[in-house]
Amino acid sequence: MKTALTQPVGILGFGVEGASTLRYLQRNGIRNIVIMDRGAVTLPPDLPSVISVKVFSGDSYLEGLRDCVTVVRSAGVYPLLPEILKFQGNGGVLTSQTEIFMREATPARVIGVTGTFGKGSCISMIEHIFVRLNIPCKIGGNFGIPALDLLETHTAERYSLLELSSFQLMTLSESPHIGVVLHVSSEHLDWHRSVEEYRDAKANLVRWQKKSDFCIYNKNAPASEKIAGESGAHLLSFGRENANAIVSEESVVIGEHRLALKDCKVRGKFQLENMAAALLVCKALDLDITKAMDALKTYEALPLRMEFRGEFSGIEFFNDSYATRPEATIAAVKSMTRPFSLILGGSEKFADFSGLVSELAACKNLKQVALIGATAARLETALTQAGYSGKLKQFEDFRAAFEFSTAIGSGGAVLLSPACASFGLFKNYKERGKVFNELIEEWKTRN
Repeated sequence: MKTALTQPVGILGFGVEGASTLRYLQRNGIRNIVIMDRGAVTLPPDLPSVISVKVFSGDSYLEGLRDCVTVVRSAGVYPLLPEILKFQGNGGVLTSQTEIFMREATPARVIGVTGTFGKGSCISMIEHIFVRLNIPCKIGGNFGIPALDLLETHTAERYSLLELSSFQLMTLSESPHIGVVLHVSSEHLDWHRSVEEYRDAKANLVRWQKKSDFCIYNKNAPASEKIAGESGAHLLSFGRENANAIVSEESVVIGEHRLALKDCKVRGKFQLENMAAALLVCKALDLDITKAMDALKTYEALPLRMEFRGEFSGIEFFNDSYATRPEATIAAVKSMTRPFSLILGGSEKFADFSGLVSELAACKNLKQVALIGATAARLETALTQAGYSGKLKQFEDFRAAFEFSTAIGSGGAVLLSPACASFGLFKNYKERGKVFNELIEEWKTRN
């Protein structure tokens, strides 16, 4: 069912998602458009002359709200800004890409995944299984294709697999047929006003579900279990015991079916939780679990997510640049079996490092830590106070941190898992991971 958008329609935030929204409005005959972005706005050169576009940019970009009846918010724009609340209070309608998609897509064919970490891996595992089983599907949302671009090629038969962040979920008032809630803790506290607000946003994934829907959740994560309690759907859990999918250190078990980590291409015990969630999606859809498990045996880790880059001169290298939060780094560290060096740190998002430093201090095979970025000093203090006794050094230069880490020697490993975003040293986590891979290649030629 097409969403009725009363004109003029505003696009709030004009990055990748905002440009996608403009294309959607064009396809649906919207001719009166207002674009608002704090940064500079470059309109596409092929914009039809029949479309009237006003542009508001710079510090006063929100003044464009006065000219709008409906506004499509891009995910990165905080929805509780005073100007936005005033716009709504005066009768303006605020919506988002995700909300429009949920209304227009085939409800029974939408699968949404959220969590503090693991979203990308889980959604790509679901896709991998579906492709192997010849089930039509496409990934979108926070991963890959913007939701409204995904909607352009939507068919009634195809499953839409959406990775959804708290930014995208914060104003959502409709839930997908299958909602997957992975491990939820805290994140983006430089954007959200509190941990509670962050978790409340996540809950929108399943809050509006009906009895005919399915909510799949991590039973051993208290916040995830609490979120699942807000769903009216059929509940399927994964966890260490008394769950629909039992996750141990070595395997996932669903009924009489067992998938062992040693039979898979991915590394890291934490991946078993993502596999369990993906398999429960298959269970909810009455798919063949044996075939689904066989498919996961051939799944390979996404780039920059605990990606094994090889062993050279006796040292294993792991690129986990995507680990931008403490919980992700804890999971990566727990999966390491050799003595290893850790490259840690980045930009400051005011994350709670207490759990991370406790794990690192207790990790017997962590021999040295190279600290980088704005959080280096805070992490060094926290690690020292936690009783970490290995080598510990701050670096302003990423290359120097890498060289320090390779001193672990033959039989060891080097792990880039920063627990922080990359800004300040790099444009994003992808650039950080790319530079790490380049340094590995350089090191190979010298050793």
